[in-house]
Amino acid sequence: MKLTTRSRYGTRMILDMALHAVDGPVRIKDVAARQGVSIKYLEKLVRELKQAGFVRSRRGPRGGHELAKPLSEITVGAIVRALEGDISLVECDGEGSGQSCPRLADCLTREVWAEAARAMHERLDAITLADLVAKADAKARQDAACR
Repeated sequence: MKLTTRSRYGTRMILDMALHAVDGPVRIKDVAARQGVSIKYLEKLVRELKQAGFVRSRRGPRGGHELAKPLSEITVGAIVRALEGDISLVECDGEGSGQSCPRLADCLTREVWAEAARAMHERLDAITLADLVAKADAKARQDAACR
């Protein structure tokens, strides 16, 4: 299973907002330039992240987008679920499935895939934006010390 660009770019966009929102809301065109992603694609993702309650927007000359929750309350898992929906490893383990596989009742490997998906969800849910910002700050300090 691979996460789509929606999750990867959406997580990068939110992290970029967290790192660059010191002077107020961040403009999507600035995020797009820093991340090398099209403005149109990020606009689509930001709408979905607003609906999920992670981002809010401000209009006007000093407008843009900012995080709607504290960094410690936004997990990578929550971002991925907001942008991807169900991220099961196999079809027979997803929400509302169960009838899709004729071997479901006798399948000896289904629990393996379910356990792997749970582990992935738990790990993604354990990583917050605060953790990622702390890593970025540590890297910036290390890079500055090496100069």
